[in-house]
Amino acid sequence: MFQGVGSSRRQDANESERKTLPVAYRVWLLSLLICTLAIAAAFRYFDLAIATRVYGILPSAKSLATGFASAFLLGVETAIALALILFRIVRGYLSPLGRVTVLACLTSICAYAINDSTLKLLFGVPVPAAVLHGAQHVFHLLGGSSRSSFPSGHMVLAGSFAGVFMRFYRNTIVPFSTLLLIAAALLILGDWHFLSDVIAGTFVGVSAGLLAGELWLIHAS
Repeated sequence: MFQGVGSSRRQDANESERKTLPVAYRVWLLSLLICTLAIAAAFRYFDLAIATRVYGILPSAKSLATGFASAFLLGVETAIALALILFRIVRGYLSPLGRVTVLACLTSICAYAINDSTLKLLFGVPVPAAVLHGAQHVFHLLGGSSRSSFPSGHMVLAGSFAGVFMRFYRNTIVPFSTLLLIAAALLILGDWHFLSDVIAGTFVGVSAGLLAGELWLIHAS
């Protein structure tokens, strides 16, 4: 009898998951479509206009490059993840927040590596400084490098970290969205990236974070 009740509940839970997951997929596909259209419009109509208008507007932004360089941020995330993992080994326990933080750091590091080693090489878009000094603002497919501009590595790094927390803690969506918007604005104003770069980087990063969180929850259940 109790086995039948338990089985029935599991079936109800599975049916509920089958009903909700397609909704999540549809939302993601809709977001992908919207971001693709936004990227295309930005690349065609706004990137050069904005980059020309804001070029040199933040002369002190170059001094931020050291403190907020990708290598430095990656080092901080690595140190945090290793410290929490060591704490887990020594103490035998890690709080839910600690586990989410480790997952966020590792997801961010992996997403950044994939972006730098694959996506930037695939699209091959020159950085704003190069374009404003004569390079063409076009996709050089399979002709890029890790120093290419599209998608923004900083936004992939930050977006994937934020995406994990957004999946586990819904009350962090607004704060992290605000921080991502500020980061994107600074990257554009500091002549580091085009508008299309930060849109693409944010979408790739947040998608990676949400996916990592979803897979973790499925594994944990």
